Amino acid sequence: MRPSPEFFVGAGHPSPRFAGLSSIARSGPIVFIAASDAFTTEALRPIICDMGWRAKELSSADALLPELEVTVPSCLVLDISRPMPGDVHIEDYLAARRAEIPVVCLIGTADVLTTVRIMKTGAVDVLPKPVRSDLLTSAVQEALAQSQAMLRENMVSRTIRESYASLSPRERDVMGLIVCGLLNKQVGGELGISEITVKAHRGRVMRKMKARSFVELLKMADTLKLAARRAAN
Repeated sequence: MRPSPEFFVGAGHPSPRFAGLSSIARSGPIVFIAASDAFTTEALRPIICDMGWRAKELSSADALLPELEVTVPSCLVLDISRPMPGDVHIEDYLAARRAEIPVVCLIGTADVLTTVRIMKTGAVDVLPKPVRSDLLTSAVQEALAQSQAMLRENMVSRTIRESYASLSPRERDVMGLIVCGLLNKQVGGELGISEITVKAHRGRVMRKMKARSFVELLKMADTLKLAARRAAN
């Protein structure tokens, strides 16, 4: 059962309705909490767990890095009413975390300019305290969806890199040239090999890269930045 919209976070002790909540699930998405006070943390935890997510409290925003689990969808609920470690500006912190984990920010007073500034740095949402539970769960759902997409993208990229690593040096040469638009004959001229040999290498490249079409191979090459490497050379 989802918490009712009338339940507010950050306005004191959490509702007695969540007293005796069962222990945190051992699997599933993780929501890291870096709150400014114990009341906010204890109010956030049951809402997060009630949605079937795992809640992990952080002693500080910086404590996220060693805790970060990249194998499951994760996000950070960050109370920016607390000082950032080392007097780091929140914009710099969010910009640095953008590629690692989606962040939902809680703020004491969410004026328009502050909200826009923080959103531009990559925050999923900025919610004023006390925050309504329905707004919090909606923002966290969006953050976890972004995290899931990031995980899928990282998995695809890792698979492509592993396939590319399986190519021989000559196969990599051939792939690098054909994705730049060179014909088999031109590739042969560049590498000093026959067109028939180029075709043989090209076939092995397609099989090892598990590319179902040349268009798909081009997308893989874009992930590997092969065209950019060739231009740089």
